Amino acid sequence: MSDATPQPLSGDELQKMLDHSPFIAFLGLKVTEADPVKERVTMTCEMRPEFERGKGTGQWHGGPIAAIIDTVGDYALIMALRRGLPTINFRVDYLRPAIKTALITTATVRRNGKSVGVVDVDVFNEQKALLAIGRATYSTLGG
Repeated sequence: MSDATPQPLSGDELQKMLDHSPFIAFLGLKVTEADPVKERVTMTCEMRPEFERGKGTGQWHGGPIAAIIDTVGDYALIMALRRGLPTINFRVDYLRPAIKTALITTATVRRNGKSVGVVDVDVFNEQKALLAIGRATYSTLGG
């Protein structure tokens, strides 16, 4: 039996996992970067009418943004650990409205410990303005 650390998941492998979840598939997240050396994942998400705060406004509701932050943060750790992880806690600070834009979300692992992982997440619009920031904590036990 080998004690070698398993290879991190590739962007394509992460995308397959994303697409396997009905809820995440509904969000429509697409992996654009998966960098195991920097422990960073970037995904995009297009606006759709179901995400609008008010019908016809093109403004993102905070709920989908929070779900995106939690999901992209989780997948930054999944890349290394190769399995789903339960969320312990996460927070979001909304800095400005997201209006008529896709979201570009980047998650960076700050700690990948034996029992807990911590990830910082930044959400940008297509003009690269920072819209929201999040920090999430996940249970890394098990596996």
